[in-house]
Amino acid sequence: MYQDTAAMTLTIDEKEAFLRLLDQHAGIIRKVAAGYSSSLADRHDLMQEINLQLWKAYPRYSPERPFSTWMYRIALNVAISFLRSNTRPVRQTVPLDEIDIADEAAGSREPDERIPILQSVIAGLDPLNRALLLLYLDDHSYREISSILGITETNVATKLNRLKQRVRRDITQITGE
Repeated sequence: MYQDTAAMTLTIDEKEAFLRLLDQHAGIIRKVAAGYSSSLADRHDLMQEINLQLWKAYPRYSPERPFSTWMYRIALNVAISFLRSNTRPVRQTVPLDEIDIADEAAGSREPDERIPILQSVIAGLDPLNRALLLLYLDDHSYREISSILGITETNVATKLNRLKQRVRRDITQITGE
């Protein structure tokens, strides 16, 4: 059985700090897993794999960087690898009743009827554009998105502008409005 010796050398305080940070930013893992998985089982597997990779990488985390940025970068890399390894001949969709649209902390709001349309458009994007749009919708600055995805801020702005146009076009085609 493989054991990561770096993660095993953490003190109890460091382990508790990791668990607090993980709990505080759990929504990131849920959002990334929902955006990159095709079924409830895949989503749970992906969330577990993200948690495992975060644990293994935590000894190398530098507190000078925001934890959420570091976490997003790892989660997106794991999700993209997961997507590539799940080679299926037919693209599967996630049934709408399996998607957690809002964070549990958001309360019991009725979901907007446009959300399923947006989710289907997002599901049709390639991994980089999907990550870019999810980060943008999560209100991250261009600088944060640039840091997470490893592209320049100018590239973020250009890609987002094109992506917004594409999403508008796709939604218009779906809704006929």
